[in-house]
Amino acid sequence: MADLKIRVFKGGDSDPATTVTIPGGVLKIASKLIPKQATDALQEKGIDIAEIIKLSENPDARGILVEVEEHKKNEKVVIALE
Repeated sequence: MADLKIRVFKGGDSDPATTVTIPGGVLKIASKLIPKQATDALQEKGIDIAEIIKLSENPDARGILVEVEEHKKNEKVVIALE
């Protein structure tokens, strides 16, 4: 099972300001701990946690899944399976 990586880039930097790694082995359990407010915010951006969990179980699914750019905040969020 692939690890889920969430990287937050600020101000056009090439290095992330924040990186969150959720190991694939605990991804299903960890997803239940995500606050509803956060999952709702992800849903608004078109990001479905259940689908990401399904993808993480596929050994061929690797790489960037979603890149969200908040131009007004000068911020980019990258979600990837690694």
